[in-house]
Amino acid sequence: KFWCNIMSNLNKRILTSIPLIILVICSIYNNIILIFGLYIISVILIYEFSNILKNIFKRNKKNLFIFLILFILYICLFNSQIYFFLSGEFEYKQNVFLFILSICIFTDIGGYIFGKIFKGKKLTSISPNKTYAGMIGSFICSLIICMLFIIYFNFSINLIIFTFLISLVSQSGDLFVSYLKRKANIKDTGKFLPGHGGLLDR
Repeated sequence: KFWCNIMSNLNKRILTSIPLIILVICSIYNNIILIFGLYIISVILIYEFSNILKNIFKRNKKNLFIFLILFILYICLFNSQIYFFLSGEFEYKQNVFLFILSICIFTDIGGYIFGKIFKGKKLTSISPNKTYAGMIGSFICSLIICMLFIIYFNFSINLIIFTFLISLVSQSGDLFVSYLKRKANIKDTGKFLPGHGGLLDR
């Protein structure tokens, strides 16, 4: 039953990720789809973040407005960086982008699987589901993906350090959103991706 629950939740995560993965792959090779995809995702992210802020700053509209504006500026910067990178004339830009995305995905998968199987000591009180076993699993899975890219795409071995940093930032971002959800007293940031806790989590 334990393994069935893990596989059921994991399958739900994977299945609901498929539309996003297809959108990302199409966006890499088509600028029109890229712009459209970034716009749609941005609207959903801003909506989810505004809902969190409404719960955190129920009586302080000024702070709500300030943090929402800061988030929108961050999203604009985030989108512009992705657009200029993928529309630029960088060598192997598609492979590099897929590499970074894969590290983020398998950091999440590794953390989920190792955390559920080995459990153990909690990593922080911010998120009760995060454990040291999950953190180690995140690094292990991301390094496995890194080795596959090194083998099949002739990436530099130095990317191992870069992989560790991407995985670390990814986990830190996950903890930050968990902290916001805890402050807002909500379980999920949205219902756009069942099994993931919302698009903002991703």
